[in-house]
Amino acid sequence: MTPLSNATLSKLPGDVTVPNYDRSALTPGIVHIGLGNFHRAHQAWYLHRLMQQGDALDWAIIGAGVRPYDAAQRERLAGQDFLTTLIELDPAGTSAEVVGSMIGYVPIEEGHGALIAQMRDPAIRIVSMTVTEGGYYLDPATKRFDARHPDIEYDVANPDYPRSAFGAIVAALRARRADGTPPFTCQSCDNLPGNGRIMREVVVSLARLIDEGLADWIDSEGAFPNAMVDCIVPATGPKELELVRSFGIDDAAPVTHENFRQWVIEDGFCAGRPPWEKVGATISEHVHEYEAMKLRILNGGHQVIAAPADILGLKTIHATMDHPLIKGLFRKVALDEMAPHVDPVPGMTPQAYVDLIDRRFSNPKIADTVRRVAFDGSSRHTGAVLPAVRDAVASGTPLNGLALSQALWARMCEGTREDGSTIEPNDPDWDALQAAARAARDNPQAWLEQRHFYGALADDDRFAAAFARWLGRIWSGGTEAALRDYVEG
Repeated sequence: MTPLSNATLSKLPGDVTVPNYDRSALTPGIVHIGLGNFHRAHQAWYLHRLMQQGDALDWAIIGAGVRPYDAAQRERLAGQDFLTTLIELDPAGTSAEVVGSMIGYVPIEEGHGALIAQMRDPAIRIVSMTVTEGGYYLDPATKRFDARHPDIEYDVANPDYPRSAFGAIVAALRARRADGTPPFTCQSCDNLPGNGRIMREVVVSLARLIDEGLADWIDSEGAFPNAMVDCIVPATGPKELELVRSFGIDDAAPVTHENFRQWVIEDGFCAGRPPWEKVGATISEHVHEYEAMKLRILNGGHQVIAAPADILGLKTIHATMDHPLIKGLFRKVALDEMAPHVDPVPGMTPQAYVDLIDRRFSNPKIADTVRRVAFDGSSRHTGAVLPAVRDAVASGTPLNGLALSQALWARMCEGTREDGSTIEPNDPDWDALQAAARAARDNPQAWLEQRHFYGALADDDRFAAAFARWLGRIWSGGTEAALRDYVEG
């Protein structure tokens, strides 16, 4: 077993692809906040591929985190010179590649002084972020910046020692303005429609609470390009650690991923960018169309299938797709109720995209867990499924399966599986969700009265009636009976 490090790259097995560039010559250009598995399998991989061609050697990544638990990840990666083994899980065969585009990771500390100092460095031209859909301090009801969130109020009161990632970004931009240094581009890589627009709103709004002039400078001189990202990347556990060892590599933080990636980026950067299009990224002014297809069908589809899978005790997404009724639910909802509200993109119709996602979800090599996919449903349903419901309500098109998806989510949040086992808390709002789900067993409207999720949908007779009918059917006859009624009806 060869420990992963710069010194051992030449000793790794010959079938493992390793960096062909001199990592000691790399210089930083990007700070990435929220350095989890997805970033290392996606954005870091694109940059690594450019470096393999001799490009972008001055765009290396410095990792960052803003929560205490990020310190353990920093320690793991620092112990192996910030290298990561990526393992591609293709049904045709498994392969490994060591990615070297990350060269550092700022210390995790209260007040984020090291992170602010790193972002203040003029060499940093992009600050990118993957903090999940729920990490943008948006009011659940309005989807706008929540100035009353305790973290935001703290950052306004303590602008030099902030608590949030956005507070650290604003502090760094304030320091750059004082230094006479131009701003960096803020690049969201999270699954949010209009993620660049949202990041602009959060950063500029927070800055405005601290310094009006700073906010105007960021808004006019900075950049916040929209982007769509896509790659299924499971969490790392014992199975993944054993898999990397099967390649003869001792890696404390390997990443597995599917054999598919997509990155569509709006070309709006204020301080330059790597030429990502050379390695397969799509530079386009039509990011919205790509992200709408992906968010509705992939992300929305994940939520549609995760709830019944958890209720029935299924553990992985590919096992979920082996269940004929859940697979049927996905295909019928996606084709009949989601795709009609999605525009085609170059080379792909919504119907063909449904087939692509079916194949990707069904990949037996990807042990993506139902629990990971179902996590934070309060953000993921509101971001990916409820927009489709609103489109169906507005246009009078079918919504029966979408209503069923919400009834299944409510049933899951009740907290027990059909075999009697407990569904452990899996959402930041779990207590409130569970209370609403238990009340809805006798009064279905109690679930829809979570107005911060459903808003006016709670008052739509067609949707509310379908939801109540399905929830009653699930509780009276079971999940599979309800699925069969929908799929075969």
